[in-house]
Amino acid sequence: MEFAFFGTVPPQLEGFAAGLGDALEAHGYTRLEDPAGARLVVNFVDSANPRPFRRDSKAVFVASFWYASEMPDDFLRHSYPVLVRALSNLSVCIVPGSAARFLTPEQGHYSVEHTGDEREFLRGIVERLAPLAESTLVVDNVHVPDLEPDLWDGDEHTDALRRAGERLDALHLLPAPFPIQQILPERDLRHVMRLYAIGGLSYGNLSARKDERRFWMSASGVDKSKLVEIGRDVMLVTGYDPDREAMLLSVPPGIEPRRVSVDAIEHWKIYMEHPEVGAIVHVHAWVDGIPATEVNYPCGTAELAEAVADLVRKADEPGRAIIGLKNHGLTITGPSLDEIFERVEPHIQRHVPMT
Repeated sequence: MEFAFFGTVPPQLEGFAAGLGDALEAHGYTRLEDPAGARLVVNFVDSANPRPFRRDSKAVFVASFWYASEMPDDFLRHSYPVLVRALSNLSVCIVPGSAARFLTPEQGHYSVEHTGDEREFLRGIVERLAPLAESTLVVDNVHVPDLEPDLWDGDEHTDALRRAGERLDALHLLPAPFPIQQILPERDLRHVMRLYAIGGLSYGNLSARKDERRFWMSASGVDKSKLVEIGRDVMLVTGYDPDREAMLLSVPPGIEPRRVSVDAIEHWKIYMEHPEVGAIVHVHAWVDGIPATEVNYPCGTAELAEAVADLVRKADEPGRAIIGLKNHGLTITGPSLDEIFERVEPHIQRHVPMT
């Protein structure tokens, strides 16, 4: 895979940057001088005024690296705006000789500690970075305005989704959508909209099986506690087109539809393989003693979908599985949304362990 550097390396990170380039090449990557041709762009930014790299394709992975003399106390609050303003897939704070702290759009944050061996430190950073950079996003949607008229106002399954969203909100398991439209300038917001068709970031999602091949799912970037409008808040997923790497959606005619949650490919894999699964809940929470993915792949990637589907497949009871997503949260299957809440709610922990 090709990589390139972008931005201005701060004086405090000049040695680190040279070593990082060597470590990426030792991992098998090829360095390019022009970032326009790279699949991985390492963007060195000033955390106070990060300069974004505006990629031409969502297949390009942008990791923004920035210097700090010491790790910020409230790392998430300090670092998330850097990630957003730099239009990054990943943000990495480097405290030379001490640690590298990673932050993902899903609010996962974890460290690679410096133990005195610079080469080992750099190798550890590359080993955490590479699987994410090499993953494949499946976030495109094909909207077909052919939804049956008797479903334009929803059905009993969308009613169940609405109630479940309200229940998650009451349990304080729905972080507020991150207001990127208030942080990004208009040009960058248009850029994000063009690549990903989103105007905000929110976390958690819900789905419910409609029939053998279709399922209802919450839309991307919406308040999950207010799942009301069909085609805007709730989407009907009808299939997956592997050639276009796109989810297929049936929507009412005459509306401007939203994009379905980025985790739709994961839900689709589970529903197609396990007919006993009637509903799926994803939340940023945790349950002790559960199997978990080994790599914190980004949301919406084929790799995350397959990793979760594999653990569901291996569960003693796939139709009632609880799967951990590393540094992220839970995917929970069940015959219905009500059954999932009744089974899991007493064991839910709001804090997701970061490793």
